[in-house]
Amino acid sequence: MNFYRDHAWPSTLEEAIVIQETLQNQVITEDQLQEPIQYVAGVDMGFEADGTISRAAVAVLSFPDLQVIETSLAYRPTTFPYVPGFLSFREIPAVLDALEKIKTTPNIILCDGQGIAHPRRLGIASHLGLLIDMPTIGVAKSRLVGKHEQLAETKGSTQPLIYNGEIIGAVLRSRTGVKPLYISSGHRISLPTAIDYVLRCTPKYRLPETTRIADKLASAK
Repeated sequence: MNFYRDHAWPSTLEEAIVIQETLQNQVITEDQLQEPIQYVAGVDMGFEADGTISRAAVAVLSFPDLQVIETSLAYRPTTFPYVPGFLSFREIPAVLDALEKIKTTPNIILCDGQGIAHPRRLGIASHLGLLIDMPTIGVAKSRLVGKHEQLAETKGSTQPLIYNGEIIGAVLRSRTGVKPLYISSGHRISLPTAIDYVLRCTPKYRLPETTRIADKLASAK
């Protein structure tokens, strides 16, 4: 894959905040998809050597049948600490390395993390989407910010995720009776469309197939 832009990677939280505040207004939360959707991808991270080495995985699947087309792994030294709300600075450099290796360009990338459901509206899905100018979706296993009403137990149930009076995402029951996922627009995709594609990528388990396969690659020993 070819990338459209990059920026200097920060060494401090203060520098990272400036980047987030600069980029947040550039995020597009309307549908700008190249249809038909033929390929979806998942990205995930693992760490080795006590966190000093980042291991990024990408899995590209056909859509809608969700068969693995291509995978890649990339390693690089970890240069940013683990701080909630700043994970994109820790993870994206290696993710970009892994994306550079794939030959099949996905139409949508599902990220294991937040999109705009973030204090400064720039979680990893939004940050990555801006850098590569592609539709991305935040599919997080836990909530970073926001509140929501009680969620029904049946698959497909949703509730708005609200932060400072604004809908920043949705809580989605991806499988009946299991813990929900936290879905938000990453870049170039609306929240309703994001929810739709997450559900279509989640035929059986709690996590989308894109995430499940990328997670196995990222955490394999």
